[in-house]
Amino acid sequence: MIGLNHYLVLGAALFVIGLFGALTAKSALRVVICVELVLNAVNLNLAAFSAYVAPKQAVGMNFVIFLMVVAAAEVGLALAIIISLNRSNDINAIGSIRRLKG
Repeated sequence: MIGLNHYLVLGAALFVIGLFGALTAKSALRVVICVELVLNAVNLNLAAFSAYVAPKQAVGMNFVIFLMVVAAAEVGLALAIIISLNRSNDINAIGSIRRLKG
């Protein structure tokens, strides 16, 4: 049987992979994907705790749905910014975006 520990270990592994990828990535798109992986790890842990602590209440699942909406909005906004910068300046690296700051 899969217990709470299995979900927590999987969530921690996803979080570490996403954090490592976000901190070492040179592409803005890869950073967005890694941040999404971190948010999915948080969702997994939140859903696991909700299912094991209070299985008859849907309070934790409400937070999971809210975090999914926030993650979808974050990805949409980040991709729009990346596409806009890429079209206007042909920028692909994060270092180039930092130089635009002024």
